[in-house]
Amino acid sequence: MTPAPLPPDPALARALSDARRQVHHAAQFAAAVGISYLPHEPDDSHTNLEWLPELAALASRVIPARAAFRLAVRPADLSLVLLDATGSAAASLPLDGHRIDEATAWIRTRVGERGADPVRYTLARHYEIPRHPVRDGAAFDTRDTASFDQLGRWLATGAAALESLRAATAGASHVRCWPHHFDIALLIDAGDGRTVGVGLEPGDAYYDEPYLYVNMYPQPPASALTPTLRAGGTWHTHEWIGAALAGSHLPAGGAQRAAIDDFLASAVASARAIVGAAR
Repeated sequence: MTPAPLPPDPALARALSDARRQVHHAAQFAAAVGISYLPHEPDDSHTNLEWLPELAALASRVIPARAAFRLAVRPADLSLVLLDATGSAAASLPLDGHRIDEATAWIRTRVGERGADPVRYTLARHYEIPRHPVRDGAAFDTRDTASFDQLGRWLATGAAALESLRAATAGASHVRCWPHHFDIALLIDAGDGRTVGVGLEPGDAYYDEPYLYVNMYPQPPASALTPTLRAGGTWHTHEWIGAALAGSHLPAGGAQRAAIDDFLASAVASARAIVGAAR
């Protein structure tokens, strides 16, 4: 059994912006494997990534080749890991000190060794992500090791909480990381085309820190929100409607996971009630 992830430190949640953007760019190497070698799906599921708790990494889907493989990115030490069909590491590259073009060349060599056409590997994508100097030729820089470790803990904690929610919830999708917004999330089928989305976002333009969220489709008016959120969660109403719990508001240590589960349970129940009432 994989041990429970170490809880992140809420006091450091607002100091992860640079590490987050570097890991977001690094995750595109893995997403590009799906873009390059898999049939393109309308929902972009060919690009999504799976959190592998035993490796503490985000991994692409399996790519069929002479020797099947996956490409993963491990946030805690910002490294690329090429996995074989069994999930064992076949090769790795720490990204510190390397530029995007150097990492791309390494990937093309490795996938060529597995029997995939290296020329097909491309970082071209149909979406934009937040800018960082690595995009313009700067090298990845992991000297702030604590921030990368913390980001890995947030992703691991979020994935574990979502997996528990998925196992206990009928109609819940698999837990996946979507490389566009870089959130780890699942979707709950609430019937009649209505859904409840649940996830952990490592940070974005709305909250410059990791946060948990629950949203709804169709999006309700703010007037439909009910004050039943627990564990410090609040309703977010700027540009999107849903429940949010900023990482800096969570307790530290052993009480943290219970608070996350309590927030998610209350937010999902409220969201279900709201979309159900709108039928």
